[in-house]
Amino acid sequence: MTTTRSPRAFVAASDIVRIALGWGAFGILLLAHPLLAAPVPAPVLVVALVVIVAVILVCAFGVVKQAEALAHRLGDPYGSLVLTLSIVLIEVVLISAVMLGPGEHPTIARDSVMAVSMIILNLVIGLALLMGGIRHRGMAHNRTGTSAYLAMLVVLVAVAFGFPVLIGQDGAYTAAQAIPVVILTLVLYGLFLFRQMGAQASDFTEVDERVRIERATDPHASAHSIRDTLRTHRTEVVVRLALLVVTVIPIVLLSHDMAALLDDGLGRLGAPPALAGVLIAAIVFLPESITAIRAALGGEVQRVVNLCHGALVSTVGLTIPAVLVIGAATGKGVILAETPADLLLLGGTLLLSVATFAARRVTAMHGGAHLALFAVYLIVLFS
Repeated sequence: MTTTRSPRAFVAASDIVRIALGWGAFGILLLAHPLLAAPVPAPVLVVALVVIVAVILVCAFGVVKQAEALAHRLGDPYGSLVLTLSIVLIEVVLISAVMLGPGEHPTIARDSVMAVSMIILNLVIGLALLMGGIRHRGMAHNRTGTSAYLAMLVVLVAVAFGFPVLIGQDGAYTAAQAIPVVILTLVLYGLFLFRQMGAQASDFTEVDERVRIERATDPHASAHSIRDTLRTHRTEVVVRLALLVVTVIPIVLLSHDMAALLDDGLGRLGAPPALAGVLIAAIVFLPESITAIRAALGGEVQRVVNLCHGALVSTVGLTIPAVLVIGAATGKGVILAETPADLLLLGGTLLLSVATFAARRVTAMHGGAHLALFAVYLIVLFS
């Protein structure tokens, strides 16, 4: 039986304020574009960046609020998947828009996914395991589901960034190679989503008894199937999903609009240009990062896995086909081949991830190893 609660019951005044703040800041930024054209006076640049980051942080906590409510209502993997796909789909659309716009951006997909990979697999997972491991000593995860994520990542990353080095031309797939790569990537990603949301959904749920007991006593937790939950709590799910999407869009738009400001500021400081991409990627995935760390502190390590690994599987699985199709349709080059240093970092990160999550319980030491590898990435970035 569907609940009859009004949609207003799930919308707080703070939700409206966050949405208005995010979209209002984006509107002001659009109007102020002529004033923010490089070179921007240093005081104006600093104030603009501080204001944008502050607005993003306020909106991020609104996204986290809705994501956690959906996760408790829908359960994993569905709750984590909602937040992951919301952010990733918007990111893919924006990358595609940049490619379709004026100018040549042949490496935007490669550089974006590399930054996201290092941030998610090493920085976010490292912090989550370190903080969660210190609080809970060790946390048990669902090794079958985690193994499925890592299996997808090994194949997707190798096909996307490794093989163009060996068989591509000038770092890009030829037209004859791009077509089967697009088909292979989409089929593999589609199979993964189909199984994750269907027959193998239980492989992506928590296995720690402490978490199970807490969930059993949670008044917001649902013991029904996903279909029963959607039928019974349809209004709440739709309203919270709409609030999440409407709140997360300004975060992504603002983070991409501040790219020019970051490029200008970092250029004056002599920082490497790629650092701007890293900072933007970190801001785009800020809601997921906050959610993952909070989940780790609560002992929900499988939710950390679902958020982080799921985000990267979706990023690679959707971005690569999108940019290859756009490249083929417009004749624009799409360079996917990574540098030797970045290939070593990607390979080392995947190997470390396999070693970390092969253990029955992940600990703070695993988190420290991932953070160390992220530090190596920063060293390479500044070299």
